[in-house]
Amino acid sequence: MKIAIIGTGNVGGALAMGWSKKGHQIFLGVRNPENFKGKELLSLPNITACAIEVAVKQSDVVVISTPAKETLNVVKSLGDTTGKIIIDTMNMVQKEPSNLHSSTTEIILKHTQSKDVVKCFNTTGANNLLNPKYGDTNLDLFMAGDSRSGKEIAKQLTLDLGFADCYDVGGNDKFALMEEFAFFWINLAMFQKLGREIGFKLLKR
Repeated sequence: MKIAIIGTGNVGGALAMGWSKKGHQIFLGVRNPENFKGKELLSLPNITACAIEVAVKQSDVVVISTPAKETLNVVKSLGDTTGKIIIDTMNMVQKEPSNLHSSTTEIILKHTQSKDVVKCFNTTGANNLLNPKYGDTNLDLFMAGDSRSGKEIAKQLTLDLGFADCYDVGGNDKFALMEEFAFFWINLAMFQKLGREIGFKLLKR
């Protein structure tokens, strides 16, 4: 699969590393391909860096992992996203008073040509994206969005990272709920001081 990753910080870097190992072709979309955070990722197989619009054009899937406050600027730099699946990994941890959107995914839908937009990979830490295994148990992930094809791709990409499953929590109306779920993990890990080595597993009986 050809995947553009916009944002090469902890989350974007973890996703790039995991997917490159599974043979996916990764295009890191950056402002300056000669000098960017996470440049060491280029030493891994199947990873190249290029301008953001070029990365998007060459890819079938676009993953956005930038700071949430940059969402609008980033989506305006994507170019034509017609026919692309967009996966949003971001969370509005601090909402600006002037921002009327309830989630970063809303902004993406409003300002791109793509309707295949899915929220995923946002409900846990980058450490778990790198290694979702806890003893004999693999963590679960969650996704939301109206796009059926987008969800199929998102689920496959979670399995490629080693997660046990990726549960569908609903359509576009559940984007904000997904961000609240992320805040729950952040609260436990950071504010309740449980540390980042925690994750969620859905049990059934």
